Amino acid sequence: MEILGRISSWAGKYFALIIVVFSVVAFMMPETFIGFGAYVTILLGVVMFGMGLTLKAADFKLVLTRPVPVLIGLGAQFIIMPTTAFLIAYLLNLPEEIAAGLVLLGSVPGGTASNVMVFLAKGNVPLSITMTSVSTLLAPVMTPLLLLIFAGEWMPIDPVSMFMSIFQVIIIPILLGLLVNRYLPRATEKGVSLLPLISIVAITIIVMGVVAGNRDNIATAGILVFVSALLHNGFGLFLGYYAAKLFKLPIQDQRAVSIETGMQNSGLGVALASAHFTPLVALPSAFASAWQLITGTVLASRWGKKKPENDQEQATAEQLIDSKS
Repeated sequence: MEILGRISSWAGKYFALIIVVFSVVAFMMPETFIGFGAYVTILLGVVMFGMGLTLKAADFKLVLTRPVPVLIGLGAQFIIMPTTAFLIAYLLNLPEEIAAGLVLLGSVPGGTASNVMVFLAKGNVPLSITMTSVSTLLAPVMTPLLLLIFAGEWMPIDPVSMFMSIFQVIIIPILLGLLVNRYLPRATEKGVSLLPLISIVAITIIVMGVVAGNRDNIATAGILVFVSALLHNGFGLFLGYYAAKLFKLPIQDQRAVSIETGMQNSGLGVALASAHFTPLVALPSAFASAWQLITGTVLASRWGKKKPENDQEQATAEQLIDSKS
């Protein structure tokens, strides 16, 4: 178990590189990995089950004790990201499927890797965890609604069907994880150190399946998809930071909101695209899986070099992030 824990820690450190390398492998040998696409929903459910295992009541405490930063963060998440995606798609005149895929990426909740990035950036980790948890629970309603508003002109959207898909792949696994954590705490405590490794393997397989199934599309539209995903992530980080700054939130909150806004649950984007749309719609989320980890790591490293303003808050953050990894 200790060896697996070390492997898990190593994999977490080089997550972005792992995704890039295996994506190239899938692109070079698509016939070998194209079958991975059939397991996207199951694998994402595994990742969400792991998230449920780590959630605690304290993760939602800030909603009651400090609701303003949470609301500002959620506003940035569900307003800035889909709006920015729509504007980028419109200004770049993206093909309809890629445009819809970019809006889908902008409409999903924050990704779980953002919590680690906020910790490394010496940001407000409790706020980050709360934003991820609450936005994920809101996803069954918000994601179909935002897609209907911003992408309805490009692709037919069935909000009820999408609600059911998100509920099945997100909410049910999280609830099962919460139940296991509640009634089998010792088993959960022993296995929680392996969750990063399991999540990394699952997300890598998901991305490989998408890349293998879209080799021809990537060859023809890859640069366009990459540029749009790059711009979307960059504007999310930038606008999230200044949205928090505009409302005069503390610097640690600004960092948390920035990273939470810019880093999306790209795995959910891939799963929804695979279940409801054409394979090309999944490409922006697949590209974002690797790119947002790279930018998140660079930004966290830059901010992390600065001493936190409140050492006590950082100590609390360390305790919380330890329970998540």
